[in-house]
Amino acid sequence: MKHLNNTYYFIDKFESSEILKLDKQVNIIYRNYKEKYKTSTISKIKQFCKSTKRKFYLANDIKLVLKLGLDGIYIPSFNKSLKAKYIRNRKIEILGSVHNYKEVIIKKRQGVNKFFISPVFKVKKNKNFLGIIKYNFFSQRITGEKIALGGVNKKNFNQLKLLKCDGYAAIRLFKYE
Repeated sequence: MKHLNNTYYFIDKFESSEILKLDKQVNIIYRNYKEKYKTSTISKIKQFCKSTKRKFYLANDIKLVLKLGLDGIYIPSFNKSLKAKYIRNRKIEILGSVHNYKEVIIKKRQGVNKFFISPVFKVKKNKNFLGIIKYNFFSQRITGEKIALGGVNKKNFNQLKLLKCDGYAAIRLFKYE
């Protein structure tokens, strides 16, 4: 693992007190697939992240990312739309999650420059996971920054050092600190 500034925390609701407990270099990705994004909420998160010097990414809404001037967009693996490729020339980072090489090809077409390779460790919602050896083999085939995602917790955190990754993303690791 190279850089702490390549650490990401996924949130689905905004609680400033929760985020303030984290290291100042942890970036925030807001993804809420249950309800439509409210511009006021996204603006509030943006201002909070700016005041705490964190990067802020929004999942799946290019128009809102551009409108509010966010740091970037997160494109989950199920999003196959190529709309993101039209924002390459702007100062917006395009993050995307992948589970296999077919998804890597789609994400490259979308302009993704940071690949969230998932799941690295065992997670409740999926019985399949890569593990260290498969992760390293898979990540060698990807050009661009690689972020470990999926199942990262306190018990396996030290194993991240064995991965050929540029950072990591988590929910549980941060949520239950």
